Amino acid sequence: MKRIFLFLLTNIMVMVTISIAASLLGVNRYLTAHGIDYRALMGFCLVWGMGGAFISLWMSKFMAKMAMSIQMIDPNTAEGDQRELLNIVYNLAQKAGLKTMPEVGIYDSAELNAFATGPSKSNSLAAVSSGLLQAMNHDEIEGVLGHEVTHISNGDMVTMTLIQGVVNAFAMFLSRIIAYAVSAAMSRGEEREGGFAGGMLYYLMTFVFDILFTILGSIVVAAFSRYREYRADSGGAEIAGRFKMINALKKLKEYYEVPEDERAPALASFKINHKPKFFALFSSHPPLDDRIARLENENQAVTR
Repeated sequence: MKRIFLFLLTNIMVMVTISIAASLLGVNRYLTAHGIDYRALMGFCLVWGMGGAFISLWMSKFMAKMAMSIQMIDPNTAEGDQRELLNIVYNLAQKAGLKTMPEVGIYDSAELNAFATGPSKSNSLAAVSSGLLQAMNHDEIEGVLGHEVTHISNGDMVTMTLIQGVVNAFAMFLSRIIAYAVSAAMSRGEEREGGFAGGMLYYLMTFVFDILFTILGSIVVAAFSRYREYRADSGGAEIAGRFKMINALKKLKEYYEVPEDERAPALASFKINHKPKFFALFSSHPPLDDRIARLENENQAVTR
């Protein structure tokens, strides 16, 4: 319930903020008596598409801490296992060339998971689940964190936000143009009120095309995400060690091959896709088998 509440609150805040911005910029009045003002429509779509994505990015670290109830590790007082975890992340971050060390935290969950988030390389967070720390040895944990630190050093959070924003804006722009053309054609000969074609028909068609193009756009975003995951695997192999990265993925594969009623359900970072191939198009992560095979092939190419 806490995560649902935070999700709804965040989206309401984003919608209110962007609505105010669009109104102040005047780009929300893109329908005129003469048709569509394409310049205003472009501005409207960019404000909503890019604005929403970057506000979410800006809030990502704070929201992750709140939603996951992450216990942050204080570098000044950390001892024992927490100090060891902190040292692993800091060592990997230095190898990856990060000038500012990520914040490090642990969240209580039986799942084997880890993630990186934050608005920039200099303002990032690496978090791991308690289940992962209990199930993996030192080398495997290092492999997982090498992957997450590489996400940070590659700037993947910002890159994916840019891609998501562009896709959002394009989907909104295209859906409104097509909705206007369709509603105008269907209402031809009827009275046009308020300077836009088709009245409520236009808004209905906009809603339908928004959904359609958002679904299609998510396939594009997911494809970019899978590519970034492969890159993060390679980067993790470089800074943590190739066999550590491979062994970490194999441990995760063992975990996810256990029947779902015998373990906690997964949330994100390293899940195996058991869905039909069509649904794999929407997956943000490639299958673990493919990731392991790619790293092993890279290792063979290096040793030749």
